[in-house]
Amino acid sequence: MRSLAVAAMLLALAIGCRRSPPGPAALDTRHDTCAHCRMAVSDVHFAAQLVAPGEEPRFFDDIGCLRDWLHANPRVPARAIAFVADHGDGRWVPAASAVYVRVPGLQTPMGSHLIAHVAAMSTAADPSATGGTQLTAADVFGPSGPPNGAP
Repeated sequence: MRSLAVAAMLLALAIGCRRSPPGPAALDTRHDTCAHCRMAVSDVHFAAQLVAPGEEPRFFDDIGCLRDWLHANPRVPARAIAFVADHGDGRWVPAASAVYVRVPGLQTPMGSHLIAHVAAMSTAADPSATGGTQLTAADVFGPSGPPNGAP
């Protein structure tokens, strides 16, 4: 009876884990390359990533590379979720909920001039965002937005 209860608990745990969207992966700026342009992802403050259950994470050196990769590959894996780095502190933020700023004078790795922040307050605190135009995820990625972990 006890082994049956343990087996049932392990099965419930496995089912529960499969349904939750994946979290962001750790970026290795010494070795990870952009899945779109193949350049080194050397600065987390401009980086993005796409993670999906059972797949290796795809890293991008520029938010524009993630956008362009998604346009070229519209069929992403089930429950994939995109993350972007907060330009201020490098923290990973779900791309669907991030606040974006296009700053024409700011040099980004591939020239998209896009940076992301966790919230408008973090944008206001980032001097690099000064003079930029605030955008939504739909403005950057299109009407359907970036993958958000939904099945």
